[in-house]
Amino acid sequence: MASLDDMRQPGFPPAGTTRRERFAEWVDRHSGTFFIAPCVTLILIFAIFPTIYSIFFAVSRVRFTPDGLKFRYVGFRNFSKQFFGSSEVHFLGRTDPVSLFGYAVFAIVTVAVVVWLWRSRKITTWVGMLGRTISAAMAIFLSWILCASLLSGNSIGTLYTTLFYVFVGCALQFAIGTGLAFLCSQPISGKNFFRVIFFIPLMITPLGVGYAMRMVADVTKGPIEPILGFMGLQDWIWSADAWSARFMMVVSDSWQWIPFIFICMLAAFENVSRDHVEAAQVDGASSPQIFKEITWPQILPVAVTVLLIRMIEAFKIVDLPNIMTGGGPGSATESMTLHSMYIWRANDLGSSAAIAYLLLILTVVVCASFFNYVVLGQIKKARA
Repeated sequence: MASLDDMRQPGFPPAGTTRRERFAEWVDRHSGTFFIAPCVTLILIFAIFPTIYSIFFAVSRVRFTPDGLKFRYVGFRNFSKQFFGSSEVHFLGRTDPVSLFGYAVFAIVTVAVVVWLWRSRKITTWVGMLGRTISAAMAIFLSWILCASLLSGNSIGTLYTTLFYVFVGCALQFAIGTGLAFLCSQPISGKNFFRVIFFIPLMITPLGVGYAMRMVADVTKGPIEPILGFMGLQDWIWSADAWSARFMMVVSDSWQWIPFIFICMLAAFENVSRDHVEAAQVDGASSPQIFKEITWPQILPVAVTVLLIRMIEAFKIVDLPNIMTGGGPGSATESMTLHSMYIWRANDLGSSAAIAYLLLILTVVVCASFFNYVVLGQIKKARA
């Protein structure tokens, strides 16, 4: 039996209510749970279960039989061969020989990371220290691969090709998209026309973008053929050189995703308080000062969120290199996703799942580090 004090508590059904009324009130209190339950159930069925099931692929050697799939547990062998085995050069690139310059850069980066980690021990909790240790270990590992491959004159693998697409591509897209958004937020004539034009590439499917950019970049019949002829580069083929092919992937990917940055940043610029801007103009502040002190702090949360979303999406690039170059020349333009897809086509399901999980780990660590050490730092600095 409930006491009188319990009955006076909020949410407790008043005395004399029927069972149906109490049930209706209970349903009303838990309506939020009932509304999200179908969505959570679908996620459990179609997302979490396949993710867990793929772990069995990653730690097994999978073989097709007349009765279906046969699994043989191999531990972390599918992972280890990406670092030390037959797929090392494909995944990490050539890391031998290492030049003196590579060793010097690696030593400088390692010392800087260790000093940063040592200074962090006094300003964070043990949980934060654990996260910083993981970020530091990843930074040291990635710096060693960079110094042993690219900075030593060797070729890079799908790991750094993916990072090249992420960092170079996202930086270029953010700079151009933010610049276009800032221009279209100004009181200029015809800005609504340009808003529509800049947004069109985002409505095209990645498949269409890939074929369109392959035709545009055709050095024999495309629109750049006269330009190459004028510059004396009639025999130059961008798809035959590793770095020109990678830059073409970045240009094509940027053409597709700059509209996403543009439309999000345009909304941020449109929501900047005009009262603050006008007050700064009355006080004699210049345009760069207004942008730095007033506009940028207000759009910063949107800017870093858009950039973070774009980085997560860039890690999964697969359409453009598959359509435009087929991952070539060699494997120069292969991303980790495309690498995983090609291995899957070769029926090596275990290695394909292992590469997918390596991509997951890389994405989580890089994006979490970017958010914690760059995004939050910039937001705190803007609010100070």
